[in-house]
Amino acid sequence: MTTDATDVDAAGPGTPGLLARLASPEPGGGADDPAARILDAALAEFETYGLRRVSVEDVARRAGVARTTVYRRFGTKDGLLQAVILREVRRFLTAIARATEGLATPEDAVVEGFVAGLQGARRHPLMRRVLESEPETLLPQLGMNGGAVLVAARDVLAGRLRRARPADAADHDAVAEVLVRLAASLLLVPGGGLPLEEDDDIRAFARDYLTRMLHRP
Repeated sequence: MTTDATDVDAAGPGTPGLLARLASPEPGGGADDPAARILDAALAEFETYGLRRVSVEDVARRAGVARTTVYRRFGTKDGLLQAVILREVRRFLTAIARATEGLATPEDAVVEGFVAGLQGARRHPLMRRVLESEPETLLPQLGMNGGAVLVAARDVLAGRLRRARPADAADHDAVAEVLVRLAASLLLVPGGGLPLEEDDDIRAFARDYLTRMLHRP
């Protein structure tokens, strides 16, 4: 399943480049495609050693290709890192879309989208590695291209809310963005007094508190 392009094509200022790339098909024609092998190798290297320590040479060695092949396809290490992040974000958005597909109410979409987003990010090996060893590198990556990663996640969830109740007067974009930013805060600053480690606890919290945003006074 791929992310529906209609979920990520409503770009805000400064974001259309990344959103268009997110809505396009995933590059690579399978395990034998050099680009896919390079991205797989880069992801494995970043998960093992972090973002700073990995070099293009390391990735080329793991992928079994020449260093010049990596440079030709991705330009620089920064370009390679962004390509890896783009592919993982696409998969992340697909997981949120799958978790909220066909739900009967926007309340259900809020709950299941919040659980899928927060736990999906927490359990992602690269995200865990970065949060453990170099958390200061995460915010710049989330903010790249004018914050398009956050905007894309917001648009996926807002689209699901609208589909669940098209005539609803709630500001679905605002509700979705609050959910995404709250999940990012819980991810970046763990701990505190909220018991939000298990899926059922997160689900109950979202049902009790976050769905209230859908009901204007």
